[in-house]
Amino acid sequence: MLRLENIHAGYGPTTILHDISLAVEAGEVVTIVGANGAGKTTTLRTIAGLIRPTTGKITFEGEDVTRLSSHEMVDRGITLIPEGRQLFPDMTVQENLLMGAYRKAARQHKDAALEEVLSLFPRVRERLSQKAGSLSGGEQQMVAIARGMMARPKLLMFDEPSLGLAPIIVTQVFDVIETIVKTGATVLIVEQNVFHTLKAADRGYVLENGEIVLADTSDALLHNDHVRQAYLGI
Repeated sequence: MLRLENIHAGYGPTTILHDISLAVEAGEVVTIVGANGAGKTTTLRTIAGLIRPTTGKITFEGEDVTRLSSHEMVDRGITLIPEGRQLFPDMTVQENLLMGAYRKAARQHKDAALEEVLSLFPRVRERLSQKAGSLSGGEQQMVAIARGMMARPKLLMFDEPSLGLAPIIVTQVFDVIETIVKTGATVLIVEQNVFHTLKAADRGYVLENGEIVLADTSDALLHNDHVRQAYLGI
């Protein structure tokens, strides 16, 4: 479904990603793990069209999308749930959710999509009339995920979904991601919480200093000595 081939990208004259190549197949859950500053968010922002690679190629469903803008990537079916939720705090939860259905194809089915996401997130249903800024961090993360799903994406990308959340809420967030996966969604997750994300994923890539240093099944990475020592403290 998604292919990155020899991608170099960064900010201005600073190159963050060095020769990145990875793939995500339809129906898979793939994770990119690594320390803070490794280039994980930059990778997702490049896929989402927020950053233009300086060299390399990105294909999605067989189409070259390397030079497409972010809104064009959304039109193709790629949705990024950003780090830090980035909700509209003074808008209600329902208004935030409907903002997720701005994609033309999604607008036509926004009522059905809203009912679908609310069936997955009963707590969000209870908060529809509240301002998003009044919710707890965990509730805001649920709203951010639900908003992303309103676009009915073909590829759903998560950037640090557990950031700043209490351990019990982190478990709940990953339970929600597993529920989403069971609907047949294709998911790419960037996450510092290596144990949780590898448990949820089929395959993973380890990113260090802007380079992929390991790529394997999640189970193999969980038992890899380097991963265990560097990221799991074992």
